[in-house]
Amino acid sequence: MEEEVRIKDSDLGSTFIDKIKKYKTYLIVGAVVIVIICIFLIFRSKGSSEHYDYLIVGSGLYGATFNYLAKLNGKTTYIVERRPVVGGNLYCEKMEDIWIHKYGPHVFHTDNKKVWDFVNNMTHFNPYIQQTVAKVEDKLYSLPFNMWTFYQLWGVTTPEEAKKKIDEQKYTGEIHNLEEQAMSLVGKDMYEKLIKGYTEKQWGRECTKLPPFIIKRLPTRFTFDTNYFNDRYQGIPEGCYNAMMDQLLKDTKIETGVDYNKNRKKYEKMADKIVYTGKIDEYFGYKLGKLKYRTVRWDTEVKDVANFQGAAVINQPDKNVPYTRVIEHKHFEPHNKELQAKQKTVVSKEFSEEWDETKEGYYPVNDEENNNLYKQYKELADKETNVLFGGRLAEYKYYDMKDIIENVFKQWNY
Repeated sequence: MEEEVRIKDSDLGSTFIDKIKKYKTYLIVGAVVIVIICIFLIFRSKGSSEHYDYLIVGSGLYGATFNYLAKLNGKTTYIVERRPVVGGNLYCEKMEDIWIHKYGPHVFHTDNKKVWDFVNNMTHFNPYIQQTVAKVEDKLYSLPFNMWTFYQLWGVTTPEEAKKKIDEQKYTGEIHNLEEQAMSLVGKDMYEKLIKGYTEKQWGRECTKLPPFIIKRLPTRFTFDTNYFNDRYQGIPEGCYNAMMDQLLKDTKIETGVDYNKNRKKYEKMADKIVYTGKIDEYFGYKLGKLKYRTVRWDTEVKDVANFQGAAVINQPDKNVPYTRVIEHKHFEPHNKELQAKQKTVVSKEFSEEWDETKEGYYPVNDEENNNLYKQYKELADKETNVLFGGRLAEYKYYDMKDIIENVFKQWNY
């Protein structure tokens, strides 16, 4: 009996081995497939290989707003940022308990209630009215041009007197440059006293060599209203712009210190679409030539006084002064009485300079030559089917903050 059992067991083993031999090829193929799947899953689990709907290049206002609305629509996002901090030019930092607008002063203003409600949903905005002053030699002038300005210039006290004075000085000939354009709008005195020096420092060129379209209009008010902006809604976020940007970027994976254009192969595979907010000519490797920009630098210092100049911004049109304006940051928080009383203030002198690749590009030089070069880059950009170019640098155009948000709203039909 035991022998019979052994024979049957042997027969079973032989049958099993025969079946393995028969299906050997299929078993090997199956094992290889399983190994490949396992390897794929291992690499996919690593952070850099996760896949997203959108890779956003830049965490400034365009990129951050796009990120917020994308996530609101159920999309996944990943952001890479060249700087070590997020927020683009809206980034603020504290010095002596005062919020410093690190990349230049920003006052949010808009007539669009939808935009105003949107930013106020991000964070609370303190009311703030920008009232700018211009200093020329030892005299101060109110900006933008209003009845106070006209009184300071000419001693006139009525709108009729002011209009007559401007009309007497207006340039009426053919317009070829910015100087002639400005004088055709506000006359000789205001141009020479309050526009010429400031503009030439800002652009690094004589006004006679700048195109007229840079100044399309010069706001002129025949009232004593010193509000710099005409928009209905104005303010600055409590906690500066960091508070607003933190909400726009909330729960988002962000990698800082990344030069996307130098690491494009690594990142472009991470998402179905790219949102690019950097310089458009840099994206294409400058192959058509380099667009020109103006850059800005700030010399910032702490003063041991409660109030240095009495205003947040004082422009410096005087050609003998090397900087374009002086910013006293604590005046952007006029409601903070404790801060205002403190015997410390922070002041930044702003200098406008020529751009090179070692510096940040702030303002596009929108003359005919550069605009034509941008159009060529725009044609290349339009052929990039999975890349959206948006924002000041990618579109080679100066935008107010409200314009940026409105443009992103259009992208999402918001």
